Amino acid sequence: MTSDTVSSFGQMALNIPLLKALDDVGYENPSPIQARTIPLLLEGRDVLGQAQTGTGKTAAFALPLLSNLDLKEKDPQVLVLAPTRELAIQVAEAFQKYASHMKGFHVLPVYGGQEYGGQIRALKRGVHVIVGTPGRVMDHIRKGTLKLGNLKALVLDEADEMLRMGFIDDVEWILDQTPEDRQIALFSATMPQQIRRIATKYLNDPEQITIEVKTATADTIRQRFWPVSGVHKLDALTRILEAEPFDAMIIFVRTKTATVELADKLEARGYSAAPINGDIQQKLRERTIEQLKKGKIDILVATDVAARGLDVQRISHVFNYDIPYDTEAYIHRIGRTGRAGRKGDAILFVAPREKRLLHSIEKATRQKIEMMELPSTEIINDKRIAKFKQRISDTLASEELGMFYQMIEQYQLEHNIPALEIAAALAHILQGDEPFLLQNKPQRSKGRDRESWDKEDGSQKRNSSRRDRDRGRDRSSRKDSGPEDGMERFKLAVGHNHEVRPGNIVGAIANEAGIDSQYIGRINIHDEYTMIDLPADMPKEVFNDLKKVWVAGQQLKISKMGEDSHSDERKPRYDKKGKSGKNSSDKKRSEKPRDGKAKPKKDKKKKAKIRAKDKKAKGKRKTDDSKPKKRVKKKPD
Repeated sequence: MTSDTVSSFGQMALNIPLLKALDDVGYENPSPIQARTIPLLLEGRDVLGQAQTGTGKTAAFALPLLSNLDLKEKDPQVLVLAPTRELAIQVAEAFQKYASHMKGFHVLPVYGGQEYGGQIRALKRGVHVIVGTPGRVMDHIRKGTLKLGNLKALVLDEADEMLRMGFIDDVEWILDQTPEDRQIALFSATMPQQIRRIATKYLNDPEQITIEVKTATADTIRQRFWPVSGVHKLDALTRILEAEPFDAMIIFVRTKTATVELADKLEARGYSAAPINGDIQQKLRERTIEQLKKGKIDILVATDVAARGLDVQRISHVFNYDIPYDTEAYIHRIGRTGRAGRKGDAILFVAPREKRLLHSIEKATRQKIEMMELPSTEIINDKRIAKFKQRISDTLASEELGMFYQMIEQYQLEHNIPALEIAAALAHILQGDEPFLLQNKPQRSKGRDRESWDKEDGSQKRNSSRRDRDRGRDRSSRKDSGPEDGMERFKLAVGHNHEVRPGNIVGAIANEAGIDSQYIGRINIHDEYTMIDLPADMPKEVFNDLKKVWVAGQQLKISKMGEDSHSDERKPRYDKKGKSGKNSSDKKRSEKPRDGKAKPKKDKKKKAKIRAKDKKAKGKRKTDDSKPKKRVKKKPD
């Protein structure tokens, strides 16, 4: 039976527990890459697959490798290398889901940012599948905590991404540590020369599979983006919410903390918003979603995990407040709207350093995302005035105002003030100190279009290339130059003495912080530490995560320049007189002659002291001779 005739998972030689798990998750028909890959991997063949994210390749390699496992064997039998910790976690979760009916199965995600202790304990207990990032996998192999002697299969997922992030040398090192008879499956969206070289060197007569991807997003979804970052995001979001008509909306952010913070800020601006994240109890999450369905909440601020599988007909807009790191997450996010043939809108905020992520999304979806126009001050003010008038009309039509008629009429007679002025005063009381209309400030982005923005992207890449060339230069050649615009200098607690290379640092930071390697600035490696330039608008959560990242067996312990405890290592210490070294009391003790014999240098100092003493004594005698004259006072007769 060829792969072309495979129309269901039941036709494949997968074991029964796996077929039960597929029924549980509702998988019926395999995708093209699954239909072609699973039979080959079940036979033990090596596979070279070219497929985009979102084609179902995780199940394509996970299902056959799980089917071939020996659960009695406790040493790792499958190793999956992924470029990012998010992908490693996602793949590990997929393995666990597919193996839900395989008793005694264990999978372990291994990535930087976690402490070694928990990973080592899990490895000692026994693990069948390891899913990890190259840097942490290398560390465990070197420490002897991860042994690959019984490894049966190895998967390289997103190989071109590992090449882009500087992991490719680490990947080859890991491949050299594996048994020669292991099975290899290599998957990559593109096939650059270095990836093909690795395939030729390490894969044994591989079967090459190429999957052409159709547009992954629905045609009913209008996709737009706006270039903005940092503190300007909230202002831009508020403008769009005021001008964009919507029924219900999901706003996606990266962190759990951001869901609560942004929901609170939107509530303060008069919007009915609520957060939803993995830390919120399931019952409360279900109640929040039910309120969204019934119209009691209009905006849901969510993380990817919390909103997975969410289907609410009211959702007309999906807002990517933080751009996702992978295209699959983006496709999943905007799929929350435009369902069942309905129209939907997807809006994306893109920071300057995230342009490449935008291009990756466009490449994966095969759609050009248009740059939206941010509503002008005039449009926002017109909307506010129209909304205010509508509130008056709705109140006059639906509310009983008899008591207020009497109060206003009484006030008018008592103070002889026109009703119009009283109404204006009441409107001012309702508005409070917050200005009702926006100030008409000149917009920096006026006249900006997609073409000019893409040109800026090209110039930024050229600047990035220049920074890459600068990385290997000696520090003294640019010791007076600070970080470039938009960058900030940081210090890492790893250096030459730890055998670290620039590629290790770039890979680790790109993996943990989601910062594209082209936006990582100068790297100056010293013996005990490293100086690096990173984007100044790096979120606090990312900065805290980077402190715990391990590179070359050392924690980065990243700190901003001027705030670290090592900032004085390059400065000599001085005493008050400008002389470096020991304090004055230590110096005096060290100058005392031993055994009564002073060195010539000390004899000169001793003679100088004697002369100073004689001079002082001479001055004292003169003072003593003059004392009687000062004390004699002439008494009056």
